[in-house]
Amino acid sequence: MRPYQFDPKEVVVAVDIGTTKVCAVAGRLNEYGKIEILGMGKVRSEGVLRGVISNIEKTVNAIKEAISAVEKQLDSTVKIVHVGIAGQHIKSLQHRGILTRDNAHDEIGQEDIEKLIRDMYRLVLPPGDKILHVIPQEFTVDNEQGILDPIGMSGIRLEANFHIITGQITASNNILRCLEKVGLEVADLTLEPIASAESILSREEKEAGIALVDIGGGTTDLTIFYDGIIRHTAVIPFGGNVVTRDIKEGCTIMPHQAEKLKIKFGSALADEVYDNRIITIPGLKGREPKEISEKNLALIIQARMEEIFDYVLWEIRRSGYDKKLIGGIILTGGGSLLKQIDILSEYHTGIPTRVGYPVDQLAHG
Repeated sequence: MRPYQFDPKEVVVAVDIGTTKVCAVAGRLNEYGKIEILGMGKVRSEGVLRGVISNIEKTVNAIKEAISAVEKQLDSTVKIVHVGIAGQHIKSLQHRGILTRDNAHDEIGQEDIEKLIRDMYRLVLPPGDKILHVIPQEFTVDNEQGILDPIGMSGIRLEANFHIITGQITASNNILRCLEKVGLEVADLTLEPIASAESILSREEKEAGIALVDIGGGTTDLTIFYDGIIRHTAVIPFGGNVVTRDIKEGCTIMPHQAEKLKIKFGSALADEVYDNRIITIPGLKGREPKEISEKNLALIIQARMEEIFDYVLWEIRRSGYDKKLIGGIILTGGGSLLKQIDILSEYHTGIPTRVGYPVDQLAHG
């Protein structure tokens, strides 16, 4: 294989180390500004628990397999990757920064904003935590509040509110260690809810006010946008795997059977199940098969999904933006593929909901 020089304008490879799967995708921007997918590798993940690596060796093997699938399709060697970070250790906080400038007549420049951001990285955090992202909210110039972009203005005192996202040092170090063992260099470590928002939400939706709910295998990530800026982030430690476990225990069947039941026959709203077919599940060797009605299956799924939406609604209210979400809720992630999930979300939260797909950014054909 010939080594491929990965220019940011040419080919970019991203790796998502999730609870249920490890996925690697290679793509590039075409002449129309759309993303052209050049290769993809998807492998079952066994070394990750609720978004956090719990077994280095299994995760390394999964990454190797996913990357080699991409390399075959690219016909080149992958050296540099962008990787996502998520998990229940992710926390967010608000902080205010102040910068006193030397000259009131000089224009405020990008370097002043960069200095404020650098100051935020010096915040004292609980032991074991590190800052992943510092996101400016709004600025104040000499007591003039509510300024979104102060560049070009004049003033002595520049203040800013920041949304700061933190994570455990060990969690990010384990991700980097796994990729190093595969022989890959990490270009960037990005919070996965931010990456999801970039791929799914339009600029108008971010301006209007929207809550993006990413229902993954191990966790559910919430990101709230308003006026085009991230206002709130949260990680709920429940995802699709908990629903599978409920089905497994409720029907006393094997985990892989529960997962197949959920994908093929599952519905998030029992009232919308009209056929109520009886599903037969093969028993273990020498044992009788088990039977469950579609309605009962939907009741098991609905109970857990309602609990997840309770947490989502609590976080939305905690953010203070519950009355400002003109765009409502957008669901994404593997859990959003459940039938009637958008209707359940709308019934349960009272907020308009739709399922979002990252198709707007992709080149078609």
